[in-house]
Amino acid sequence: MTAFAPDSLALNRKLPLWYQVSQSLRASILNRQADASLRLPTEDALAEHYGVSVLTMRQALKELEAEGLISRHRRRGTFIQPAARRGVPVRLLGSVDTIVALQSGDRTAVLSHGPAPVPVELAEHFPGLTEVTTYRRLRCDEEGMATNWAENFLLPELAGRIDLADLARWPMTKVLRDVLGVSISRITDTVEARLSDPETARLLQVPLLSPILHYTGVTYDGTGRVVDVVRIHYRGDRFSFTVSLEAP
Repeated sequence: MTAFAPDSLALNRKLPLWYQVSQSLRASILNRQADASLRLPTEDALAEHYGVSVLTMRQALKELEAEGLISRHRRRGTFIQPAARRGVPVRLLGSVDTIVALQSGDRTAVLSHGPAPVPVELAEHFPGLTEVTTYRRLRCDEEGMATNWAENFLLPELAGRIDLADLARWPMTKVLRDVLGVSISRITDTVEARLSDPETARLLQVPLLSPILHYTGVTYDGTGRVVDVVRIHYRGDRFSFTVSLEAP
């Protein structure tokens, strides 16, 4: 059994620190290795790792405990719940780590990948290109139930550097930022209700025309160029979204 190792985090001082830490740790928990220990490091160790105060760390852990992802025991420590899985609202405050957490937590299988023509509806995001690299992935929970499937449309120059093993473990956003070193400046999100098409109904094992949540995320690098567009089809009975807006 390997020790649990939380991911690194670049703090954004414009967002609540406890929120950023909770979302980053949440993604690390949901993306942990199968043989990773369920015991988390101490509060002091986690606070030092993230560069925050112990009080901030406690608030972040309290948030994860409320979600049911961890349990805290006096004198024994903090532990990941073995059966913890995503099924709670995700609050979007603008952090890239929030997007990583949103797209994390399930077992992922890469269904297919390769070059494809730029879809007409996405042409505005890829000016001058006639072809992108697509990835189709299916995510299942710990019990093997399909929860969502995603299709990414990626710049070919980046696709050539991606290891499929990383995509089976992490969301594309994390791979782009933390593995390929892409400087992500912003991600725009659109969530809408739709009826499942034949492909979605087959992959998610739901009746045809049943309601689903359709998420579109457009990722921009530091120069303002679109590097990735993802379309994720969520089972409508498994997910909900809450958006929180902060006053300036």
